[in-house]
Amino acid sequence: MDTSTSITSSTTYALTAVATILFLALSWLFGDGLLTGPLWNGASWIDSPLITYLLALVIVAVGVVQASRLPRGGLTLVSPPDIATPGQVSEPLLSQLLFGNVFVSLLWLPLRFFVGRDWLSAVLHKVGVPAWTESGAALAGFWKSAITVNEQGQGQITFDWYRNLLHYMLDNGWQTWFAKLVVAGEILIGLGLIVGGLVGLAAFFGTLLNFNFGLAGSASSNPVLFGLGVLLVLAWRTAGYWGLDRWLLPLLGTPWERGSVYGSAYQREAGAPRPPR
Repeated sequence: MDTSTSITSSTTYALTAVATILFLALSWLFGDGLLTGPLWNGASWIDSPLITYLLALVIVAVGVVQASRLPRGGLTLVSPPDIATPGQVSEPLLSQLLFGNVFVSLLWLPLRFFVGRDWLSAVLHKVGVPAWTESGAALAGFWKSAITVNEQGQGQITFDWYRNLLHYMLDNGWQTWFAKLVVAGEILIGLGLIVGGLVGLAAFFGTLLNFNFGLAGSASSNPVLFGLGVLLVLAWRTAGYWGLDRWLLPLLGTPWERGSVYGSAYQREAGAPRPPR
């Protein structure tokens, strides 16, 4: 039996309110001065409260645009009956909507904006700093601190294989090019999430960096960013719909359907990309 729900203007406004509150809550709980203090922070402009409020306004504007484009009676979203495939576990409608429906992608905007902004905030302190962009001395210092052990043989790193890996990288001077890779990677991750370009890849590489920072013994915001990043990876099909992925994914296609750049016609229904097969 089919399971269905509807998306109306009222539903969209409710989703918009939830998304806006979620973004402000993330900024309050896990941000330092993102909501309070001087509106403009010249030393670290990306962390200014003004940027927080502007991003919140973008979420509201997106919700208003989506609501205005819906038919008067709304749209009915249907979950088809399970196909009798041996070993296949059924997927609830809520999961299908969260991770595969563009009309619910509003809820991914606050996560994208928060995580992407955090990456940009981190990298802005590295850009133009010779210790990061030239010699790699800053990264070398981080690695040396991570592999240091006390007289009891205790250190920040739990796993010996990871400590040995950092030793190898230091001994071979990898920091000179690896630091540049970190800076470039953080810029691309932050921008990709903010503008919604290849969100799945940006979030994946973000979680990969968080994972490695965690292995090196650095907690900081890494657990929070890792958890949010995993959710964005799972929602990669729709998380960037209100962004460049609205055009990039139909253009490039997916592993199961070629995009228009390869000569395949990626159809659209009701103004939204056709759900992947």
